[in-house]
Amino acid sequence: MKIAVVGTGYVGLVTGTCFAETGNNVTCIDIDKAKIDKLNGGQVTIYEPGLEKIFLRNQREERLHFTTNLAEGIKDAKIIFLALPTPPGEDGSADLKYILGVADDLGKILDDYKVIVDKSTVPVGTAEKVHAAIAKNFKGEFDVVSNPEFLREGVAVDDFLKPDRVVIGAVSEKAKKVMGELYAPFVRSGNPILYMDVRSAELTKYAANSFLATKITFMNEIAQLCELLGADVDMVRRGVGSDDRIGKRFLFPGIGYGGSCFPKDVQALAKSSSDASYEFRILNAVMDVNERMKLHLMPKIRKYFGNNLKGKKFALWGLAFKPNTDDIREAPALYMIDALTAEGATICAYDPEAMPNVKRLIGDKIEFGETQYECLNKADGLIIATEWNEFRTPDFLKIVKLMKNKVIFDGRNLFDTDSIKELGFFYESVGRATAIPTNGTYHK
Repeated sequence: MKIAVVGTGYVGLVTGTCFAETGNNVTCIDIDKAKIDKLNGGQVTIYEPGLEKIFLRNQREERLHFTTNLAEGIKDAKIIFLALPTPPGEDGSADLKYILGVADDLGKILDDYKVIVDKSTVPVGTAEKVHAAIAKNFKGEFDVVSNPEFLREGVAVDDFLKPDRVVIGAVSEKAKKVMGELYAPFVRSGNPILYMDVRSAELTKYAANSFLATKITFMNEIAQLCELLGADVDMVRRGVGSDDRIGKRFLFPGIGYGGSCFPKDVQALAKSSSDASYEFRILNAVMDVNERMKLHLMPKIRKYFGNNLKGKKFALWGLAFKPNTDDIREAPALYMIDALTAEGATICAYDPEAMPNVKRLIGDKIEFGETQYECLNKADGLIIATEWNEFRTPDFLKIVKLMKNKVIFDGRNLFDTDSIKELGFFYESVGRATAIPTNGTYHK
């Protein structure tokens, strides 16, 4: 099948590459010529484990193509996916200008039946707006379908190739048949294709992400209560997660969620609710708690240093909003950087993938290390903001030799509190008791 994908961000590039992997002929379209030139030259423009291998294979097999020309890209395509940004506006609503702009352009160049698919996360009613924008200039037959993505950055390729479900919102049987044929190779193991009306499909994505964000935030509230009551959030998490009705995923406490999906999707659903004259109190609370959690470590850091951070140097491990991605959108580390530097502290940061993106964003506001250990030299404290696997079992003897103080503020609960105490570290985490060595030797 010939497919066009408009947009080459995380969703568009993964979508196009994975459809090519099942034998389809895919053309990805973007207005960014520099990006298209890189992609045509065999350079993957995002970091996503497993993507480069199948990207290069499908380019070699001439199933994956890239262009800046919309008319050229959709020529002979049976399905056109819209995988375009929907950034949050100041009021939290999703900005549809990119999607509706492309829809307007499509209406001027369509000449036969196509299935237009909203792959982006969009508010309820967007498919109707896309249909209207195309119909202004094209009077022929076409269908607009909602097919939301459920990709997790870091495992997006596996999520796409082996989905636990595919949601398709469509009106016509013709569109359902086309979409069913396209997705048949991905659901051979029996996972369902869920057909529903378009508005329900649009709402399903927001509902799923908002529920997961709520689950994370609820556990972060429990973590704060654990600190006040002397309980251990890890024990509570295991007790709660073993309940089949709840499950163990998305129950890990930390310094807030970030990324491209949860923040904007929760905001957008809350705004849609407000527009419908309904106050979604749970989501409003989720957003409020998450903002506070991003700076949850700051009072602990201030207390340790006697409310004076001026001249203090901190090593910061992790800049991406989560491991296995270079995405820094709404990353808690950025909030920590702003707070620490505002109080006169200096920072040396390390992240396996996200440092180039942070450098482009904030320039020389902080230093960057070539390795995680380089950042520790003469540091007054170590702050952990992202749970990369390589941070889980570091060389603690090397850490001791490099740092001024044996002090760690861990926003992702990577270490066992008893073990870290035995190593002589002062250790603050989230929802667990402060680890203070009995001999008090955490100062060198």
